[in-house]
Amino acid sequence: MIALRPAIWIAAAAVVAANGQEPHLTPHATAAHPILAIGSPAPDFALPGIDGKVHRLAEYQSPILAVMFICNHCPTSQLYEGRIKKLVDDYRSKGVDFVAIQPNDPNAILLSELGYTDVSDSLEEMKIRAAYRHFNFPYLYDGETQAAAQAYGAQATPHVFVFDRERKLRYEGRVDNAQRESLVKIHDMRDALDAMLAGKPVAVPHTPAFGCSTKWKSKIDSQLAERKKIEAEPVTVAAADAAGLKALRANSTGKVLLINFWATWCGPCLTEFPDLETTFRMFRRRDFDLVTVSTNYPDERAGVLKILTQQHASSRNLQFATEDTYGLQAAFDARWDGGVPFTMVIAPGGQVLFEQQGEVDILALRRVILANLENDTYAGHPAYWAAK
Repeated sequence: MIALRPAIWIAAAAVVAANGQEPHLTPHATAAHPILAIGSPAPDFALPGIDGKVHRLAEYQSPILAVMFICNHCPTSQLYEGRIKKLVDDYRSKGVDFVAIQPNDPNAILLSELGYTDVSDSLEEMKIRAAYRHFNFPYLYDGETQAAAQAYGAQATPHVFVFDRERKLRYEGRVDNAQRESLVKIHDMRDALDAMLAGKPVAVPHTPAFGCSTKWKSKIDSQLAERKKIEAEPVTVAAADAAGLKALRANSTGKVLLINFWATWCGPCLTEFPDLETTFRMFRRRDFDLVTVSTNYPDERAGVLKILTQQHASSRNLQFATEDTYGLQAAFDARWDGGVPFTMVIAPGGQVLFEQQGEVDILALRRVILANLENDTYAGHPAYWAAK
């Protein structure tokens, strides 16, 4: 299983208050991070890519160069990945080079900003996303210094910059005019490329970028504050009898439930526990909940609560109410014929979406959850996770 940082401890404007996401319209740049002016030369960069090499501006020799600031965690950026891949397929043979840069500092991203993603924005996680979505363009990491993002004035993801043969900026802004591809009416980036390839001026050289705001290093203190708040949340454990476990399995909550059975003496259980709790903190502002169920005997409650407290497990926590392990196991699901860890993802009404005996693949688990969460906060987004 790929080990992800436990500390990785957005969307229409209506989602902001409800889900903690951060869509950002940028008709004007911030004073601290001004957008590169039309006609300016392309700023140089030397950035590590997902291929393990350092990439520089000079290596891109085609007559036109498109520099695209995108990221992993932003749902708007995610919805543009397919369109960007199509742009690369359509224009690379016509003399256009494409390079994508991830501008965010992962240490400045809150868990509450990861409600629509399986991974955050570290270089290793960029490799995961690029492989999962089959990127056909270089993907570079600027999160260490954010020098490129500052030089270009990347305001949000996605934000694109298109340069001519002399590497002078001729177009800057959005890819097109709608996050949802079915609503697109103006293909701004394509129009700019077509004009430049025809030797004509770009009719509209600037458009506002729209997406998740760049996560500058100045936000690092916010992540630390979030972690302290999480660590201060109360941790409790309640007894679960046969009736309670049957009700849990039926899932009448209206939410997608991630249910994990574990025990204090189970090594794999304790290994995967931090990733499960991180997943809870990422998705809990949506129609999602995590329930952990300790299979320890009732008289081992102190040990169970100790582990839960160490993990800051403020999710809903249960423990077997009797010594009848097999009876309680059958009460939850008669097909459960094994030990722990045992994990299920259950849709409202009881449909099993995911089931794993043994340690889970956390990325596969998160993708199943994301594909089945509510569609009304960002219509069309679950479909991104339902198919590669």
